[in-house]
Amino acid sequence: MSPKKNIFGHTNPLSTGVKRSRLDSGNKVAVVLGAQWGDEGKGKVVDLLATESDIVCRCQGGNNAGHTVVVEGTEYDFHLLPSGIINTKCISLIGNGVVIHLPGLFEEIDKNEKKGLKGWEKRLVISDRAHIVFDFHQALDGMQELQRQAQEGKNIGTTKKGIGPTYCCKASRTGLRICDLLADFKEFSTKFKSLAQQYQSMYPLLKVDVEGELKKLKEYAERIRPMVRDGVYFMYDAIHGPPKKILVEGANAALLDIDFGTYPFVTSSNCTVGGVCTGLGIPPAYIGDVYGVSKAYTTRVGIGAFPTEQVNAIGELLQTRGHEVGVTTGRKRRCGWLDLVILRYAHMINGFTAIALTKLDILDVLDEIKVAIAYKLNGKRIPHFPANMEVLQKVDVEYEVFPGWKTDTSAARKWNDLPPKAQNYIRFVENHIGVPIKWVGVGKSRECMIQMF
Repeated sequence: MSPKKNIFGHTNPLSTGVKRSRLDSGNKVAVVLGAQWGDEGKGKVVDLLATESDIVCRCQGGNNAGHTVVVEGTEYDFHLLPSGIINTKCISLIGNGVVIHLPGLFEEIDKNEKKGLKGWEKRLVISDRAHIVFDFHQALDGMQELQRQAQEGKNIGTTKKGIGPTYCCKASRTGLRICDLLADFKEFSTKFKSLAQQYQSMYPLLKVDVEGELKKLKEYAERIRPMVRDGVYFMYDAIHGPPKKILVEGANAALLDIDFGTYPFVTSSNCTVGGVCTGLGIPPAYIGDVYGVSKAYTTRVGIGAFPTEQVNAIGELLQTRGHEVGVTTGRKRRCGWLDLVILRYAHMINGFTAIALTKLDILDVLDEIKVAIAYKLNGKRIPHFPANMEVLQKVDVEYEVFPGWKTDTSAARKWNDLPPKAQNYIRFVENHIGVPIKWVGVGKSRECMIQMF
């Protein structure tokens, strides 16, 4: 009898009676995470690494994320699809921690197909344990935001993509998953109807076209069926099989994490390193490099505390020069100086092994550049990042001031091409956080990422 082969076509040593060597530690997973409030240019770093990766995974969030990747002059926008989908030699996995709006997924695929994306269906794998975002989750998201606005004059600034309501469903154990959709459709329909009813009784103004949505879902079920796998076994085989480069693409960012972010102005998933283990079903021992991505300044979309925000000409300059508009929402981003209190805090949680500092070129025209190094309350430095938003709103920021380099850096391709004052700025950031900077970004395309080591 020939030994059993798994989905990657390699033999499992356990099934052949061969003793597994103690040194077989498996393939490590590299992770790319946002170190600020999102929009740091993670897509670019993922894209650089994805060109050499065999598998690229998404582990949390949904189509509230937005990554833009430029390849040979074509701009691709990804929301649910891992950016690795462009690479024809790479498998893209949507993990169990992701919430999937199927109409959104196919709309995204159609848009990118028009731009030249081909053969994606052979390269996309979807975990059967991922939860489904329904149209009524999205409708509800919008309604809840309007309610918050009316009651407290405070909305959260959600993308209205139904992400929060879907994670609520998941936590209250009423959610439906991809595996339910692909099992008995009659059973699925019954559960869907009762979930819709439950929501309509809580929100009488919520309109749900039950039959219309079920009809669409049945069609989507057949379209995704060939791509759906058990994500746990898939990842186990990937880690324990022949050498493979596995990359995880984080969505959102540290300061938007449901536990560690500026709550309640956060997303509804863990977008720090812990979300990689729970969102893919992999043990912590298999996490290798953790790359944090940060802009050379700070931006934030929507509302919530932002200590280094510049509501002035500097902020406007960063916004216009940096084209700071959200990929998912089209909202103008708020802009301010680089905040090292935030980056140190993100590093404490994620344990970054290296940092990518993006959009350095946006600072090229400034006479002086400030960097936040500490927060003060009542004139005293505070030793931590405040959990309470009212406290965070009140902090005074202590800055280190640097002279601007007043030189165009966009053509720089190696460290020595950067002006000495820009090099100083980068070294200061690196030393202050205590993490080496591996890449410096000076433009939009792949070529504009200067690799330092």
